[in-house]
Amino acid sequence: MKKIIIPLLVFALFGSVIVAADLKVAQDTDTIVENSKKGQEISQNQQTQTEQQTQNQGEDQQIQTEQQTQTREEEQEEDSSQQNFILENLQKARTMNEVKEMIQQKKQEMTQEMQELSNVQQKVYQNQNKVREAVHVLLSLEDLATGIGSKISQIAREFNNSVQATITAEEKIQERNAFVRFFMGGEKNAAEDIEQELNQNQQKIQELKQLKEECTCGEEIKTTIQEQVQNMEQEQERLQQLTDKEKSTNGLFGWIKNLFKWGR
Repeated sequence: MKKIIIPLLVFALFGSVIVAADLKVAQDTDTIVENSKKGQEISQNQQTQTEQQTQNQGEDQQIQTEQQTQTREEEQEEDSSQQNFILENLQKARTMNEVKEMIQQKKQEMTQEMQELSNVQQKVYQNQNKVREAVHVLLSLEDLATGIGSKISQIAREFNNSVQATITAEEKIQERNAFVRFFMGGEKNAAEDIEQELNQNQQKIQELKQLKEECTCGEEIKTTIQEQVQNMEQEQERLQQLTDKEKSTNGLFGWIKNLFKWGR
C-alpha cells in the first residue's frame, strides 16, 4: 500500500509545482503584454504631441512670415507709386544714341539700388531687372517708334505694374525657410499670383511683337524692341519654371494628405 501512496504523493507534488510554474509564466506574460500596450500608447501620444508641436511651429513661422510680407508689401506699394511717377515723367529719347545713354543710366541706378537690398531681394531683383530695364527702354522709344509709340508705352506701363506684383510674390517664395517648406510645402499662393501675371503678360508680349511688325520706324528701333521682347520672354520662362517647382512641392503634411487620398 505504501508503495502505491508514495508515488501518488510525489506525482501530486510535482504536478502542483508545474501548475504553479504555468500560472507564474501566464501572469508574467500578461504583465509584459500590458506593459507593452501601455508603452505603445505612451509612444503614440508622444508622437502625436511632437507632430502637433511641429505643425504649430510651422504655423507660427508662417504667420510671422506673412506679417513681415505684409509690412514689405506696404513699403513696396509706396515704392511702386514713386516708380509710376518717375515713369510718367520719364524723358523720351529723340535719337537712338539717347536711348543707349538711358539704358546705361538705368543699369547704373539698378546696380546702386541692389546694394541697399537684402540678400533675398538682391536675388529677386537680379532676375527681374531685365524686365524693369525693358520697360524703361520701351517708354523711351515712344517718340521714335512711329505710329505705335503710345501703344508700346501703354504696354510698358502695364508690364511695370506686373513686375512689382511678381517681385512681391517671388520674395515670398524665396523667404520661405527650409523648416516650413519641409513640413508645409511650397508657397503655392505666391506661385498662383505669379502665374496669373504670366498669363496676362503673354498676351502683352504678343501685342508687342505685332506692333513691332506694324512699325514704320527704322530697323535699329525694331531691333531694340525685339531685344526687349526677348528679355521679357526669358523672364517669363524663368518665372514659369519657378511656379511649377513651387506648386509641386507639397511638403510632409501634403504628402501624408495625398497618401490618405490614395488609400481611399
